[in-house]
Amino acid sequence: MGAVTDDEVIRKRLLIDGDGAGDDRRINVLLKSFTKWCSSGSPEDGFTQYQRMLGTLAQCEFSMGKTLLVYDMNLREMENYEKIYTDIEQSITSAHEKISECKKEIMRAKRIRKNRQEYDALAKVIQQHPDRHETLKQLEALDKELQQLSHIKENVEDKLELRKKQFHVLLSTIQELQQTLDNDEKSENEESQESPMDN
Repeated sequence: MGAVTDDEVIRKRLLIDGDGAGDDRRINVLLKSFTKWCSSGSPEDGFTQYQRMLGTLAQCEFSMGKTLLVYDMNLREMENYEKIYTDIEQSITSAHEKISECKKEIMRAKRIRKNRQEYDALAKVIQQHPDRHETLKQLEALDKELQQLSHIKENVEDKLELRKKQFHVLLSTIQELQQTLDNDEKSENEESQESPMDN
């Protein structure tokens, strides 16, 4: 039961003290100074106690202002992390969409290549006909189309490789950000565990 009582006392003290800056001690000092000021016999003692109370009040106000600043900073940090998380989610979604588009382009290029092979087979049949002039024209047109298709295929493959690299960089950035967040959380936990020991 004694250990439980000690835990409750420590917990209540941390709740009252805030971040462990000694606010509860300052308030107790302020109350004692006020009591001494009320019971002071001479004006000199009263003035001294009055100056002490003003100093203690200034310390309490400064500590409160510092706590509010830290609170505001934490809120801004949370908003910043939420914005970064949203941006990363949007980037991942965009990367998936681009990869899907590249896959469709590859399928289109494969279909075009298959058609080109069928055209080549048809051209071989046409070459057996006596009209060689027309057949040569068709072959030239097919060669041009083949070059265009080859160029399209190279562009699509280059674009797909670029998207893969971009997606890899994006995943690496996410992992680094997650590691940073984990380290921050770990540091905060360690600091929060060390604070009760300092008291």
